Amino acid sequence: MASRRRILIGAGLLFVAVGVYVGFRGRIVTGPTAKQHSVAPDFSLPQLNGQSLQLSTYRGKVVLLDFWATWCTPCREEIPHLVELQNKYHDQGLQIIGVSMDDSPDPVREFYQRFQMNYPVVMGNAEIGELYGGVLGLPIAFVIGRDGRISVKHIGAADVSVLEQDIKALL
Repeated sequence: MASRRRILIGAGLLFVAVGVYVGFRGRIVTGPTAKQHSVAPDFSLPQLNGQSLQLSTYRGKVVLLDFWATWCTPCREEIPHLVELQNKYHDQGLQIIGVSMDDSPDPVREFYQRFQMNYPVVMGNAEIGELYGGVLGLPIAFVIGRDGRISVKHIGAADVSVLEQDIKALL
C-alpha cells in the first residue's frame, strides 16, 4: 500500500515537472537573483582539467553561460549547436562556458570528449545555482554582455537561431 502510494506521488511529481518544462521551454525569463541587466554574479569553479575558472576574467567578451548535465536530454541536443556557435563567433569575442550540474566530473569528461566540446566546462554546485536565481531545471542559459551584465536568461532548450540572435546583438 505504501509502495503504491509512493509510486503515485512520484508519477504525479514527474507529471508536474514535465508540464513545467514544456510550459517554460525556451522562454526568456528573469530570476530573482540573476536579473536581466544586472551584473552576472562572479564565481571561481574547477574546470575538468583541475584548473580554476573565474567568470570575471572573461569581462570584455560576450559570454553564453550554459547550465547543463550529461543526463539531460535537451542539454545533449543543445551542446552540438553550442559547439558550432563557439566556432563561428569565437574570433568576434564570444566565449561559451558550460556549468555542469552533474554530481561527479567523470561522466562529464567522457561527454566532453565524445561531443568534442570546444569551450571550458566547470563543475557547478548548489551555491552557483542559487547565485543565478536557482537552477530548477536544465538547461538554463545566460547571455552576458561585454560589460558583464546579463542580457537574457533562457530556461529550457532554446532554439539555436534565438541564441545566435542574442549573441550577435551583443558582439
